[in-house]
Amino acid sequence: MGQQEKVSTSLAGAVSEGISASLAGVDAELDRRYPGDPGTRQPVHTVYVPGNVFDAGTIRSWGDQALAALDEHAPDAATFADVLGLSDDLAEDVYGRVRAKLEREPIEDLRVDFEDGYGGTDEDHDAARAARIITEAYADLSAAPYMGIRMKCMEAAVRDRGIRTTDVFLTGLMENGGLPDGLVLTLPKVTYPEQVTAFVRLLEAFEKAHGLDAGRLGFEIQIETSQAILAADGTATVARMIDAAEGRATGLHYGTFDYSACLGVSAAYQASDHPAADHAKAIMQVAAAGTGVRVSDGSTNVLPVGSTAHVHEAWKLHYGLTRRALARAYYQGWDMHPGHIPTRYAAVFAFYREGFRTAAKRLSAYANQAGGDVMDEPATAKALSSYLLRGIDCGALDTAEVDALTGLTRADLDRFAAPRRGDLTATAP
Repeated sequence: MGQQEKVSTSLAGAVSEGISASLAGVDAELDRRYPGDPGTRQPVHTVYVPGNVFDAGTIRSWGDQALAALDEHAPDAATFADVLGLSDDLAEDVYGRVRAKLEREPIEDLRVDFEDGYGGTDEDHDAARAARIITEAYADLSAAPYMGIRMKCMEAAVRDRGIRTTDVFLTGLMENGGLPDGLVLTLPKVTYPEQVTAFVRLLEAFEKAHGLDAGRLGFEIQIETSQAILAADGTATVARMIDAAEGRATGLHYGTFDYSACLGVSAAYQASDHPAADHAKAIMQVAAAGTGVRVSDGSTNVLPVGSTAHVHEAWKLHYGLTRRALARAYYQGWDMHPGHIPTRYAAVFAFYREGFRTAAKRLSAYANQAGGDVMDEPATAKALSSYLLRGIDCGALDTAEVDALTGLTRADLDRFAAPRRGDLTATAP
């Protein structure tokens, strides 16, 4: 054995202790503001259904309509692959998984809409009915993994109506058995952080009225105005909104058409790949990074209806926009029509299956310190495991095939995907 090197230092221990003491406040602030991803499943899309139209058969109806669209316009894997440009090695697998998904779980996240899409005349009745139907759906296992409402915003003209609808809906849930685990609320057209604070106060009051744990009710913030991105003083409003939510914010959802219109973008050019949309979503993404708040892309209003030629063009557009969003780390979007969900799932499944083997190989090498042609760090291991977990959750990947290629269990993947803050600077296990 070689001679052990003598180690010398020049600073007293008090120096390190003093530095740590001086940064104690920063350490606490980092833990509070940037807790990291919650580690729960993120749906790949959100479907909006008007509150006056939503009923107990909505989810199954969307799945059946999506399957009918495939039967009519892409009755086999080859046709579907040709429309979307899928490679031969993915065509059968993706097509089969899409059909299975539409039969098993056609919608991952559903929002009963009482805002722009609502066309009813008795909002109290429709909100109470939505609460009963959602409760029954969770009881008989026909619910989507996530369900909830989008109420009207906190602007003066509709504020009271939004507050009342929220109260009627949540009270209905409590009267019908309690709040489901998959409950999601969406607050639209937020312009000032104070509107977020006001909604927090509303939820606090409801929790106190029903003896619920403080913080039980969270919500998404919809970004649909320019002021939500950049405040009059030049600061990023969306970052202040996350702080104003006091830990209750679960997501930031980009509103493609309201935001574009706010900037004066002509209707023909209002799309999720417009430069204005990219700018807004980039600000949202940076503001949310590390906070545990997730970012969702918007939607396309080009519907896949009518002739087969038109449906194919709409499918190509939707597939391309979804793949573009996934590459930019926007793992969720909106779908406005049953005809959109075949291409939503096709894009998501192709995205995860294309990179699956490479990601599994890299994560396995990292976990086993086996080396390889890419040198990965803890932060990359986190991204690789998160990628695999998202693929499993949506049905793009099977747990068994991930286990076989990585040698890692679901618990192992969860550990890599949600490390403690200090673990990101540690060496591989």
